[in-house]
Amino acid sequence: MATSNAHSLNRTGFKFDDCVAIRNSGSGHVDKSLERLSWLMDDLFRVPVLGWRFGLDAVIGLIPGVGDTTTSLVSFYILVAAVRYRVPKITLLRMGLNIAIDYLVGSIPVVGDFADAWWKANHMNIDLLRKRATVSGEETRSARMSDWVFVGGLIAVLTTLALASLLFTFYFLPKWLTGLTG
Repeated sequence: MATSNAHSLNRTGFKFDDCVAIRNSGSGHVDKSLERLSWLMDDLFRVPVLGWRFGLDAVIGLIPGVGDTTTSLVSFYILVAAVRYRVPKITLLRMGLNIAIDYLVGSIPVVGDFADAWWKANHMNIDLLRKRATVSGEETRSARMSDWVFVGGLIAVLTTLALASLLFTFYFLPKWLTGLTG
């Protein structure tokens, strides 16, 4: 995370390909489309002078109620891709935890919007995928059924968490606020 920001300060015309070259040095190969998705969601925009980067995750997260849910669904794509790379289940769990933290903290009004720019779940998940992938990109066509079941369960838990958050936001929170003021 910090390395791409440091390198971007020394470059003019920072592009996706530069980002991939910096992040891939000394690590396993991950499909370029996954790298691009991570870059779009977490590093697309650069704050001039400061060199801080943020992506569509922070921008879409500004939409109340649905922004963080939408970006979490995009993050699921990287999680599902990790199954094809035969990433160990503990790493899949860490990746799911990154998504959950991104969703929960991002759902907090105002504070969450800034946190979305700082907590780069997709970037962290690609780094985990790169470190823990047990097969090459060419061998990613098949995965074990137990891995698919595990990720399916993980996505079900995260989806339930998202639905519970939405239920709290739109049903319980207004009733609670009415009880306090009424």
